[in-house]
Amino acid sequence: MDMEVLGQEQSSEQLDLEEISRKISFLDKWREIFSFHRLGTNNTTPQNHEGNHISADENEDGTGIPQPKGQGHLLSSGLCSIPNPSIISSKLGGLPISLAMATKLRQILFGNTIHVFSYNWKKAYFRFHDPSSELAFALEVGKGGARSIQMAVQGSIIKYLLFTRKGKDCNFGSLCEISKKEQEQALAAALAGILWVAGAAQKATICLVSEDTYIASTPDYSVDNFTERLQLFEFLEKEAVEKFIYDHLQCFRGEGSHGVILFLYSLIFSRTFERLQMDLDVTTTQLLQPNAGGFLCRQAVLNMILTGRASPNVFNGCEKGKSQETLHGVLTRSDVGYLQWGKDALEDDRLSQVGSMLKTPKLPIWLCNINGNYSILFCTNRQLLSDWKMERLFDLYFYGGQPSQKKLVHLTIDTHSHHWERDQQEEKHGPRRRFSPVEMAIRTKWSEATISWNGTIPFF
Repeated sequence: MDMEVLGQEQSSEQLDLEEISRKISFLDKWREIFSFHRLGTNNTTPQNHEGNHISADENEDGTGIPQPKGQGHLLSSGLCSIPNPSIISSKLGGLPISLAMATKLRQILFGNTIHVFSYNWKKAYFRFHDPSSELAFALEVGKGGARSIQMAVQGSIIKYLLFTRKGKDCNFGSLCEISKKEQEQALAAALAGILWVAGAAQKATICLVSEDTYIASTPDYSVDNFTERLQLFEFLEKEAVEKFIYDHLQCFRGEGSHGVILFLYSLIFSRTFERLQMDLDVTTTQLLQPNAGGFLCRQAVLNMILTGRASPNVFNGCEKGKSQETLHGVLTRSDVGYLQWGKDALEDDRLSQVGSMLKTPKLPIWLCNINGNYSILFCTNRQLLSDWKMERLFDLYFYGGQPSQKKLVHLTIDTHSHHWERDQQEEKHGPRRRFSPVEMAIRTKWSEATISWNGTIPFF
């Protein structure tokens, strides 16, 4: 009889444990769902939940203009217990954004205060491929206008990993062997370096999202439930900028963090509205341009990342436009360069040709705009651009950011090949499509080069 009771008690305890385990599993499942949709934060006020702007994203008509919100509000009304690591405490000490700041921000980005970022922009952040893999050094990039910013930052990440970090060899193998911590250090160093140069090496401003909302909607300003929660942190030393970014890296690399937009905001505030007005010219009055229901970065944004100055054009110095207006180009050599080629580009348009300041950077890394798609070319030999003898025969590596690319493309560039070797290369590709767009972009820098793909099928 005692054994029977004991057995019943054990069975009851087992059922209780199974029930507890089942409930824990159930809670974990919903916690993951809520975390994925960014519905839970430290806040208790519904308007501060990320869930609200998710519903706005789902209702967007593609133009970036907020649409009336529907039942999305219902989801966020009772979910406030799960911390969001991408959202900082309002007590951290930054300067809350004001309506005047937010209005200026919208104006310089979109040219008005009605447009907001589209879904592809909002979901973009800085995420690496797996550590200790073929592409451990490389960011995973998405679609839309944020892609060009991710690729421009990628150039600075390669700069840090190959040429500026201490105690590491500058070779291809070192790129593939980096750990998660080294990825984080590289991203923090790259973002901090870009912001510091944009701030004229005097100060930098970092924008993070707080748990409180500081701006309400007005007839002249449409809220996006993100910009209105910014806090601004100003630093007067580059090392302090890098440390702060590293300590809050999840705000730039976490899913749902709006990391690319945060970086763009930080870039604008670091540059300051006053400097931006001096950088721009009559051809560019805002930093983004509408395209296919979204927004693309104008050249001024990319030049600001590469050179620290929001020059709207890629030629050297200043030029006169058709109406004799002054057009602003690139004034100094940058660490990371820029190449572009488009099948519809006019070769005789001098104002669209990339100047030597960008073609010949201080380090052998180039952001490439090839038919409107952004990619990176780089060489591991630091002396490539400082010793002409190195430019006779050398290797370049190409990263296009496509999901299908699992490893770097290795190209060998020969700038002193014989003319019959080039003729054979042209015949092999046929009379109409002799070279891939990647080769055409490379030839804007080395016009007579013969390019070997070393077993990779050329991209067309």
